[in-house]
Amino acid sequence: MPQIHPTAIIEPGAHLADDVQVGPMCYVGPNVRLGPNTRLMHRASVMGKTTLGENNIIWPNALVGAEPQDLKHRGEETELVIGSDNQIREAATIHCGTAHGGGVTRVGSHNLIMGNVHIGHDCMIGSHCVLTNAVLLAGHVHIEDHVVLGGGSAVHHFVTIGQFAFVGGMTPVRHDVPPYMIFEGCTPRIRAVNTIGIKRNGFSDESVEHLKFAFRLLFREQRSDDDDSDPNPSPQAFDHLAQLEQQYPSDPCIQYLVGFLRNMRQGVYGRYRESFRTDKRYLNPAK
Repeated sequence: MPQIHPTAIIEPGAHLADDVQVGPMCYVGPNVRLGPNTRLMHRASVMGKTTLGENNIIWPNALVGAEPQDLKHRGEETELVIGSDNQIREAATIHCGTAHGGGVTRVGSHNLIMGNVHIGHDCMIGSHCVLTNAVLLAGHVHIEDHVVLGGGSAVHHFVTIGQFAFVGGMTPVRHDVPPYMIFEGCTPRIRAVNTIGIKRNGFSDESVEHLKFAFRLLFREQRSDDDDSDPNPSPQAFDHLAQLEQQYPSDPCIQYLVGFLRNMRQGVYGRYRESFRTDKRYLNPAK
């Protein structure tokens, strides 16, 4: 039987695995499903149509599964799906999806979501990610696997951040961030290959050298070191994608980077997912 503190509120219809622990003053809504070995610490709230896998810990004052903060939302039934082995720390907020955005917000597994992080509606978070304190994700953001976001960084809606990327603290992210790269600065730009991050995850020295060559070719040699005016790759950089593709045909990292940049170029405002918007993007729903 679940261990439920007498001051917790569990609404009829909620489904709790046998070994779930619910602490003092918690709230669990009627459409919530909590998987095995999930633990809700005091004053944590899980609501909406929310499904959690196993071994998740929800820390005090976190709010998981609230309705989206979107003026176009009209109360449609949408959901939040969270994988396993996640730590959702103090006062973090994760919202359900919207009908016009696909209807679901997804969070993978083995993520550390630190205090006061906000994950907006229709976001897709991969696995093995670290979202440091006070990271803010607008709606429809896609974070791929093994991404680290520094504290206080804010991500524009419809942005994609590629796998194994590192975003520095306090960085505004308005455009897609290529995989394997470090993106940071008050006026942000791609600074280097995320060498430490990818080596920690078992990348070969050969792949690291290939990515360093790609960085120099695409992002460094095309712009002077003191030019921080534009965080996007220079227009000339895209001319070298075919060269990289042909030079390293058996390196999956290079092939993935090339494909990511091509998608980014085809997107709107440097955001690939922006091109898939289904809403009336210039309509003010408050009027």
